[in-house]
Amino acid sequence: MLPFTLDDPSLLHEASLLNGKWVQAQQQQTFGIEDPGSGQVFAYCPNNRLPDVDQYVDSAQTAFFKYKEANPRVRAKLLLSWHGLITNARNDIAKLLVYETGKPMAEALGEVDYALGFAWWFAGEAERIRGSIAQPSVSSRRTLVIKQPIGVSVALVPWNFPVAMTIRKAAAALAAGCTMIIKPSPETPLSILALADLALRAGFEPGVLNIITTDNENTPVVSERLCKHPLVRKVTFTGSTTVGSIIAKHCSDGLKKVTLELGGNCPFLVFDDGDLDQALAALMVLKWRTAGQACTHANRVYVQSGVYDKFLSMLVNATKKLQVGHGAASGTTMGALTTTRGLEKMERHITDAVLKGGKIACGGRRLTNLPGNFFEPTIISEMAPAMLTSKEEIFGPLLGLYRFETEEEVVQMANDTSMGLAAYFFTKDTSRTWRLLERLEAGMIGMNTGNASGAESPFGGIKASGYGKEAGKDVAIEEYLISKTGTLTVDPMSKL
Repeated sequence: MLPFTLDDPSLLHEASLLNGKWVQAQQQQTFGIEDPGSGQVFAYCPNNRLPDVDQYVDSAQTAFFKYKEANPRVRAKLLLSWHGLITNARNDIAKLLVYETGKPMAEALGEVDYALGFAWWFAGEAERIRGSIAQPSVSSRRTLVIKQPIGVSVALVPWNFPVAMTIRKAAAALAAGCTMIIKPSPETPLSILALADLALRAGFEPGVLNIITTDNENTPVVSERLCKHPLVRKVTFTGSTTVGSIIAKHCSDGLKKVTLELGGNCPFLVFDDGDLDQALAALMVLKWRTAGQACTHANRVYVQSGVYDKFLSMLVNATKKLQVGHGAASGTTMGALTTTRGLEKMERHITDAVLKGGKIACGGRRLTNLPGNFFEPTIISEMAPAMLTSKEEIFGPLLGLYRFETEEEVVQMANDTSMGLAAYFFTKDTSRTWRLLERLEAGMIGMNTGNASGAESPFGGIKASGYGKEAGKDVAIEEYLISKTGTLTVDPMSKL
């Protein structure tokens, strides 16, 4: 029996979506979906295996031949219809998110609202795809460039923001005229299946959007086949740098176009002249939202010596006010970690930091009085570069504070990582603002602000945090387009 009720129970699907039909795996095997807040399995989805994959690609390819001919306004109207249906189902989708990810209801609703921005944005982008025409150096010639959809696309979606990542990827592909196969994370397929149901109701033809589910054991082989399938022309992946490197190697077979949005080891800089209240408000979101499980979250917090003790005190006091509990419980401000792997990683990082001189300012333990994957929000002061947390993405509710003296010093420490997804800083010095914008090695930089992600802003990192952009004007939809160049000779004296 489900631990919750939906306003529209038909949105809950314990099946994959293939060519407009809800289907089971060929071997009829399933895997369980566990509520991180209680540890209880409450639903089951098909455990597709390698032999199941090709039919999803074949369906998408057949649908592509028809869908690519739909004019941009038709695609825009379909996306707007999808946007409207998701808006109407907002509460149900958020409830599925709560029980799949463990996040509080307020955060789940916020994710749906954030995700809706991408459906709205790319509905507009569908009609903004433009080619070009120019007169080259040879006067009698004209050069034309046309844009066309690249073809069947695959989205490998993470569990921390399944609704937002699905719509961000799918809306861009659908606006461009591509069909898409989505493989959800095994932890969070139900919310994505609900979105696919609403896409069908919006009028997208069967096969335009297919969803293939599988468990953690079969994820590597299913993903590899999707990446290497000769009919797949584009792959987009959000996840760890380690797995992203594997995906890139798979996609080298057939030279597939790839977008990789990978891990982050994001620095957060607070200078003596920064607005501490502003910095604190930003950091409370950038660290504790989703229980610290986001690639853009602050991983390393550098505070200048003149305000270090004051900011630490402010941070501890604010953090102690957080209420940890089940995402569906009233008043919960931080939910469970989505997987038990997150708990183990937290303990490993904390043990390492303490052994190397870190001091626990608050938290530090699992919450054993709750049945799910709960950990105390933890702050450690006097962090050092040699610690594990300095080198690895935390992906959990652990915040480490580092002390610094000069701008030159902190820039060097901030850039001392293989990753480069996002960086944040707080200062009132205008000249320093420009210097940091240019010197910090990150694809996205928050200047006196925290999270700034939105449909209108290109999202993506540099270095080992990946390549390609999602969202933003022009750049994101280009990931799903090819350009063709035509050259025409014009004889102005010819007679018809």
